[in-house]
Amino acid sequence: MNWERVEGQWNQLKGELKSKWAKLTDDDLRHVGGKRDQLIGKLQERYGVMKDEAERQVNEWVARLGERDQRSPNRQH
Repeated sequence: MNWERVEGQWNQLKGELKSKWAKLTDDDLRHVGGKRDQLIGKLQERYGVMKDEAERQVNEWVARLGERDQRSPNRQH
């Protein structure tokens, strides 16, 4: 999955984001609004990680979404 698809499905993915990064609040997710750089910034702020670590976590999460999407028989393009 690429980031454009994440942006397009942002509201549907908020629950997964909160499961992965429980320190993110509803307000945080509303502020991020599907913007990758904003998410990375919020992860740095909430978890006290460096930018490269936050980027690594986001990239890993997006890659897993893509893997799951490819395994799903009902995937949409």
